[in-house]
Amino acid sequence: MTTNSSDFAPLPSQSIKIEGEPPYRKHLAIFLPSLAGGGVARAMVYLSEAFADRNHRVDLILCQVSGPYLDSISPKVTVIGLKRRTKWRGCFHAVSADFGALWSMLLPVLLSSHPPKTIGYLPDLVEYLRREKPDTMLTAKTPANLIALLAARLAGGKTRIVINEQTSLSPIIKTSKKWRWRFLAPLLQRVYPWADEIATVADGVAEDVSSLTGIHRDRITTIFNPVALTQVQEKARISVDHPWFPADTLPVILGVGRHVPQKDFACLIKAFGRVRSVRPARLVILGEGRMRNELEELAETLALTKDISMPGFVDNPFAFMARASVFVLSSAWEGCPNVLIEALACGCPIVSTDCPSGPTEILQKGAFGPLVPVGDDKALAEAILQVLDHPLGQEQLRARATEFEVGRIAEKYLRLMSAT
Repeated sequence: MTTNSSDFAPLPSQSIKIEGEPPYRKHLAIFLPSLAGGGVARAMVYLSEAFADRNHRVDLILCQVSGPYLDSISPKVTVIGLKRRTKWRGCFHAVSADFGALWSMLLPVLLSSHPPKTIGYLPDLVEYLRREKPDTMLTAKTPANLIALLAARLAGGKTRIVINEQTSLSPIIKTSKKWRWRFLAPLLQRVYPWADEIATVADGVAEDVSSLTGIHRDRITTIFNPVALTQVQEKARISVDHPWFPADTLPVILGVGRHVPQKDFACLIKAFGRVRSVRPARLVILGEGRMRNELEELAETLALTKDISMPGFVDNPFAFMARASVFVLSSAWEGCPNVLIEALACGCPIVSTDCPSGPTEILQKGAFGPLVPVGDDKALAEAILQVLDHPLGQEQLRARATEFEVGRIAEKYLRLMSAT
């Protein structure tokens, strides 16, 4: 069910009853900018269904009702699309929430020629909170976290706000070409303490948030992102429409993610060149992004074009993971890389950079796949060759993935949200 928040009649804030069902336990909301392709959106869709299955009323609130995961949303979950207002109206609301935050908002928001798009949805989110009064709202991604905290302050009421930080922000603040990110830390220091609870997807992210904001580490809870094991493993059994699978003639190395500097697929391509100089192999990189042309040019320069395939975004990466010889995460930084958990669930051997943060925790310091220094294509190639020769067993990998099963993760969030 999809609605615009300005176009439907208010629903009562107290528990409601559906024919044949007991009253809802709690009214929960999840707020995201959109369901654009990526691990965050998939994780929140998983959680929304798990919450609804536990008899909570769940609203999934989106700035933009778009993204490849729309069809995956449970019919038990209500999707609400916010109406976008002008940048200036959004900025006025932001300043009204806390005049003391004016100086920290100037450079990253008010004076930015390209402020966060979420700022225009702030007024409508305030209206939603005043009208619907959910017991708790969970948010994910930095722009959504900030807007949710501002909206809750403007709306008043008793809605608890639980923010979820998905990645280490320090590398982004230091390297982003979007200069507003360079001035984000003071705003986080001002606004993040308003949250009732703060969750991060890895201990490394928690430490980064604590360092950036001054919030005591004890106030931040680590909860890994979930994976729907049954769904992933069902999709993993679907056939792959690609001539290199199954990889029964030449081993296939797999990378998955957006073609952006963070994922450092250039390092993976260079490492693949080293691997192929030792033994025949192929490389498949799933995903899209602004660096596609640059990566294709690198492959051509290294004379690797005929052995590298970049099919773009695919709806079912799990079928590729289940058939690949090794999955490689080459990222410069992460939060909790869902693709590692999904590769474990598919029984695919793994090599990863030891980037901040997530891989060392997911792979238990290398017990479930070697960890190599960021940007070191020689070490990455050596680890790939090691795993190709001596892969861990599929059952061992899948057993590790059960620690991230969506039901377990949902219960941890519900305890944090005081909704159990």
